[in-house]
Amino acid sequence: MGRKLDNIYVVGVAGGSASGKTTIINKLKDTFKEDIVVISHDFYYWANNELSMEERRKLNYDHPKSFDTRKLIEDLKLLKSGNPVDIPIYDFTIYNRKKDTLRIEPRPVVIVEGILILDDAELRALMDLKVFVDTDADERLLRRLLRDTKERGRTIESVLNQYINTVKPMHEEFVEPSKKHADVIIPRGGENLPAINMLIEHIKTMLNR
Repeated sequence: MGRKLDNIYVVGVAGGSASGKTTIINKLKDTFKEDIVVISHDFYYWANNELSMEERRKLNYDHPKSFDTRKLIEDLKLLKSGNPVDIPIYDFTIYNRKKDTLRIEPRPVVIVEGILILDDAELRALMDLKVFVDTDADERLLRRLLRDTKERGRTIESVLNQYINTVKPMHEEFVEPSKKHADVIIPRGGENLPAINMLIEHIKTMLNR
């Protein structure tokens, strides 16, 4: 058994690719310090060891079936019951899982983040608060270009092709409709400081109950 906590508050942070989820989560981490842990849905991309690098690069990573959401659900249940979990690690530079895993201990605040976390009803049911970060599509594309070329070693052409072929259509089919399940919608992403401060105060209140 892991660390026993009287109260674990699970917050889901969803929104389109490069909508500002990480900026908001970093502000939560700055506030709650050691009392917070973050699990990304991106960690749970399926391993595709049988495919070549070129084949893996062409996969649709924005469809719900790209994720092992069942394992995320089971891991979240374990955390909520006070048990540590070993989660997969995904390497975006090789489009595949690493062999290593990451040990996560339960904390009073558990953040689950990802573009499609509000798409799955069973996963949503484990969240105490569901947040959707709503940012203009053009701004999200520009952020994604900067992130993927700088941090993930991609070319501008590959980022744009992926955006046109999978990111944009999957956003319209799955991500945007999932917004209706959110308890809180934060427009303009990480720039919306009043909304972020309200979110922080709400979490503090829930933890003090």
